[in-house]
Amino acid sequence: MSTAEPDVAERRLAGHTRVSTQALIGCARAVASEVFSVPAASVRVALNDEYGSLALSLSLPLPLTLRSHAADGAHPDGRPTVWERARDSRAAVRDRFVRLTGASVSRVDVRVTGIAPRPSRSIG
Repeated sequence: MSTAEPDVAERRLAGHTRVSTQALIGCARAVASEVFSVPAASVRVALNDEYGSLALSLSLPLPLTLRSHAADGAHPDGRPTVWERARDSRAAVRDRFVRLTGASVSRVDVRVTGIAPRPSRSIG
């Protein structure tokens, strides 16, 4: 009777993998930095356990986009407000973080702490 080699998939199942809190925070910081176009050093991240899922809390400045206002308060240039940008970017942060880490995320909270200078563009 010969003993067969274990299947490659079976060998990969042995053991366990843990991702540290610091690694998750670093990933969330990098994702938020990219999504919001701010330096990673200016992003603060807190993780909380919410019934087995992660709740991400981000504190960061947002780049200021100058805009003109119409007399009636409408935004003729169509650019979103700071609040709208923060609100609308939460899903992108969540989706990218989940794709990279495989973690389950229940919510993403964004606290805008200030206005960051927009990176200058070179004129070519």
